[in-house]
Amino acid sequence: MKLNVGIVGLPNVGKSTIFNALTETAKAGVANYPFCTIDPNVGIVNVPDERLYKLAELENSQRIVPATIEFVDIAGLVKGASKGEGLGNQFLANIRNVSAIAHVVRCFEDSDVVHVEGSVNPVRDAEIIETELILADLQTVERRLEKVSKPAKSGNKEAKFEVQVLEKARKILEELKPLRTHLDQFEEEELEYLRKTLFPLTIKPIMYVANINEEDLPDGEGNPHVQAIKEKAKEENAPVVVLCGKVEQELIEIPKEERKELLEAYGLEEPGLNKMIRTGYNLLDLITYFTAGEKEARAWTIKRGTKAPQAAGEIHSDFERGFIAAEVINYDDLIKVGSLQKAKEQGLLRIEGKDYVVQDGDVIHFRFNV
Repeated sequence: MKLNVGIVGLPNVGKSTIFNALTETAKAGVANYPFCTIDPNVGIVNVPDERLYKLAELENSQRIVPATIEFVDIAGLVKGASKGEGLGNQFLANIRNVSAIAHVVRCFEDSDVVHVEGSVNPVRDAEIIETELILADLQTVERRLEKVSKPAKSGNKEAKFEVQVLEKARKILEELKPLRTHLDQFEEEELEYLRKTLFPLTIKPIMYVANINEEDLPDGEGNPHVQAIKEKAKEENAPVVVLCGKVEQELIEIPKEERKELLEAYGLEEPGLNKMIRTGYNLLDLITYFTAGEKEARAWTIKRGTKAPQAAGEIHSDFERGFIAAEVINYDDLIKVGSLQKAKEQGLLRIEGKDYVVQDGDVIHFRFNV
């Protein structure tokens, strides 16, 4: 399964505006990774990371290639989606195929933009979608229970294990709670079974994206709707990104040299989309390591906990197959020294073997032989 973030939300919350701004940002990006449209609702976006550009400056790199993350615009939700209402079946299938969720909620009042529920209430809106996902998961669990209950009663060990896990999951879902808020009730092998066999929707990590008006920038602190969704997110230990979709759209429509001035006018240090991209990257439990030289400075994406040979395999399978060792220095240490060459001269590059777990910000040169 690809590592990607699905953008969900009720109609007229600004979801498509935010997705369009994200993809236009990618098109206009200064980095060399080209914007890629896989289909009309999927975009690959560069992950903002100042470390990469500083590395490129240190090494006089001719080319800069950032890490990327994939966003999917998932449309078509109404009440009853779990029963196939509207585009419910398509919505649920699309969300099942993403690794994490960015749930856009409307936190702005605007009489010209009709709300499908008649009023602005981000917590209620979030719960509408959450309930549909819970009901869909409950259906999945109950169907599986019907299939494995008989063999479990006959003594089948695998079936008995499944029933044990499914019963735990059903109890949580029947209380209209998402599975992600009760992961501590499952053993690691039980979670692995759920993720790899049932693919539940409510087990996916989530962030909330609070879409506010311009006057509520920079952080929406005075907006009661923002405070309400933050309280809900806090209960779930989920991050909240506050942005104004209208301003994000405006930013990508003006020349790059004018953007800093517009950001400052709204009290912003950077576009809200940058925070959304980085939060999505963190939600997927991803980290970045770097390679840098005269030809190219590049950020590589790996899952947290990846060992050196597998990290090398992200560059080329030959690197993993013929892995000998990794020369490693952390970004912060490299910046202090001033260049990779000086780091080598001062003996600051560590030699790490196949059991080394790569850390975020490592700058690595792999030794390999095939």
